[in-house]
Amino acid sequence: MTEVPEHLLKRAKAARDKAASQAETPAEGAAEETAAPSSGGGDSRIPAHLLERSKAAKSRKAGGDDAEASESGGGTATAVATASTGGAVVAAGGPPLAAGPGGHTQRLLTVVKAGSIQDVKAKPQDKVHVWPHLIVGEFVAALACSSFLLFFSWFVNAPLLELADFNKTPNPSKAPWYFLGLQELLTMFHPMVAGVTIPGMGIFLLILAPYMDKNPSNKPEDRKFAISLMTLFLMFWAVLVIIGSFFRGPGFNFTLPWIDGLFFEL
Repeated sequence: MTEVPEHLLKRAKAARDKAASQAETPAEGAAEETAAPSSGGGDSRIPAHLLERSKAAKSRKAGGDDAEASESGGGTATAVATASTGGAVVAAGGPPLAAGPGGHTQRLLTVVKAGSIQDVKAKPQDKVHVWPHLIVGEFVAALACSSFLLFFSWFVNAPLLELADFNKTPNPSKAPWYFLGLQELLTMFHPMVAGVTIPGMGIFLLILAPYMDKNPSNKPEDRKFAISLMTLFLMFWAVLVIIGSFFRGPGFNFTLPWIDGLFFEL
C-alpha cells in the first residue's frame, strides 16, 4: 500500500482542527463575518456562490437539520469552504458543497501527481534473453533436423548413377542444378565476365543493401528497396537455372522441352 506523504497528513489534520473550531461557533455569526468584508471594502475574494450556499445552509440549520442529524447519529457531513483571505463558510447537510465555480469537484489523488506519492522501482522491458529462450529452441530444431536426415539416409538410397566411363562423355554435360545459372552465363559472356564480374556485382549489391536501406521496420511494405533488390537477384538467377535445366540439349544448344524432350537429371 502506498504511504501518504507527511505534509499531506499535516495539512489534513490542520483542516480537521480548523473545521472543528469553526463548527463550535454559530453558523449565523460565521456567515455575517464572512459577508461583511465582501460588502464593505470589496477586498475579499470569497465567491458569491459560496455566500449564497452559506445563507441556504443557515436557513436549513434554522429549520432543524442539525437536530435531525444528531438524532440519526451524524448521518450528514459538514463541509467547510476556505477562501484565499482566510475566511471560512460552514455548510451542513445535503450533498457536498465544496465545488468550484463550474460545479466541478476534485479529489486529493486527482490533484497530487502520482509520481510524488508512488515509487516505481522497476520498469518493464520488451526484451527476451538469448539464453535459454533462443538457444534451447535452436538446439532442439538442430537435433530434429539431424535425426530426420540420419533416418532418411538410413532407409532411402541416394539416386547414384553408374560408374563414370572416361571414354564416354555424356552429351549434354551439365553441372549440378545450383551451378546451371553460372554455366548458362558462360554461354553468353566471356568467362571473366560470366564467372567473376556479374556474380561479384550481385553479391556486392546484396552486401550494401542494409546500408542503403536503413529503415528499422520489419514490415514488408516499409522495406520496398531491400525486397525489390533481393527479388530481382532471385528472379535473375532462377531464370538462368530454368533455362540451363530444361531448355539446353545436346551440345548445350537451345531446345524446346515439349518438342525435343528433357535433357536434365538430378
